[in-house]
Amino acid sequence: MGQFSQPPLAGARGAERRIYRMLRAQIEEGVLAQGTRLASTRALAAELAVSRTTVTAAYEQLAAEGFVQTSAGKAARVASAIGAGSRREHARSTRKEDAAPTLSLYGQRVAALQPYSMSSPLARIDFRYGAVASRDFPALGWQRAYRSELLQRQESRHDSQPEGEERLRSALHGYLRRARGLACTVDQILIVHGSQQGLDLCARLLLNPGDAFVFEDPGYRMARYCFEATGAQALPVPVDACGLDTASLPTDGRARLAFVTPSHQFPMGAVLPIARRLELLQWASRHGAWIIEDDYGGEFRYGQRPIDALQSMDTDSRVIYAGSFSKALSPQLRLGYLVLPRELRRVFGEAKRLTDRHSARWEQNVLAALIEEGAYERHVRRLRRENEKRRKALLMAVEEQLAGRGQLIGTAAGLHGVLMLPALSARDEPALQAAALARGLGVYPLSPLFAEPETRTRRRPAGLILGYAGLTVPEIHEGVGILAAVIRQCLALPPTR
Repeated sequence: MGQFSQPPLAGARGAERRIYRMLRAQIEEGVLAQGTRLASTRALAAELAVSRTTVTAAYEQLAAEGFVQTSAGKAARVASAIGAGSRREHARSTRKEDAAPTLSLYGQRVAALQPYSMSSPLARIDFRYGAVASRDFPALGWQRAYRSELLQRQESRHDSQPEGEERLRSALHGYLRRARGLACTVDQILIVHGSQQGLDLCARLLLNPGDAFVFEDPGYRMARYCFEATGAQALPVPVDACGLDTASLPTDGRARLAFVTPSHQFPMGAVLPIARRLELLQWASRHGAWIIEDDYGGEFRYGQRPIDALQSMDTDSRVIYAGSFSKALSPQLRLGYLVLPRELRRVFGEAKRLTDRHSARWEQNVLAALIEEGAYERHVRRLRRENEKRRKALLMAVEEQLAGRGQLIGTAAGLHGVLMLPALSARDEPALQAAALARGLGVYPLSPLFAEPETRTRRRPAGLILGYAGLTVPEIHEGVGILAAVIRQCLALPPTR
């Protein structure tokens, strides 16, 4: 027992931990081989000048982890030894860091996707689209409603329903009818963690490997990734000044769904006219295809009331409407919703249950309270006025600083514009972005949102997506001034080969 000779240990908890670590180290190093009988708790306690209870606790911890075996009336023995040889063997078996992980076909498709990141940590002024200003969040109203929800007496803190809190779905039903013209019932609404989870559910439930889907070109890249990860094939349909070119829709019936942003096409900003909306609905009905309507920025239309959603015209139940509160409140809230055709309600609810059981309950009820009392709609109207000021500032700054060099399009709605630079090529966008970032300015190229890169036979002008909702008016003017200097610098350089 000489290997246990130690100075007296102070404190029961500290002594227990030291005895546990000491014995475990000797087992792992092979000093105590498998089957070795350990000292009795009484003998070891006397040798180390600690209580027998302390030693017993250390032995019990070792037994719980499988290092020793204990039984009533018998001495504890080493159950397994991890000696130096065993550790070397374990190291050899786990030293395959460069080997590709074993993934499912879905995992392999996800791993093959091109990384997608919009992070510009060095940007002092960031025209990141999708971002909103934290100062615009209705903090006081949210805090008051949240406190009230926390104080509500509940008999138990149990799981919620996967489709979402009925209170929020009821409040949202009324709001969508008033603000977006949607025709639906409460039970057609499914609450999700942002529209991205809604798109993922659509992809998993509506597409099989080998299927095809229609996609706007250019379009929302993360939605395309969701659909392609299922093994389905993208059928890019070009976008013009009126949005999706419905005359180019496939006629062979192989497309299972179409993803569209009709109220404010992302990223080009066009609004799909009534004739094309009818053509799209007739195409879906004729081929038995689903339409996923992403209402990107539909609440923010300037100079006139927001255009009703495509879903409001759907008489054949082919449209799945996807929305979120990311632009009106915060992307960090992660609350969105789907409005589903009746025949899809149950399967989407069950798929949501498998994914994450349910969305955050307190946040749902807080948001419901804001909608019920009218605070949410007042907030949206105020936010629309604030973003109108930012939009005008961007238009004015581009006109003053980039006259003759750039044209800003797609600003009638939403929270961004696309700056087209006809004197530069799409191939110049990475250099333009890098030069801007070197001056503390974050801008984002248009080309990655196209299905195919620029070719020699199809030259595209350079384009930058400029989001303005997260900036102040002075920041917008300063940012465009920096961008103008960067563009002048790029125009002075030799053409990109």
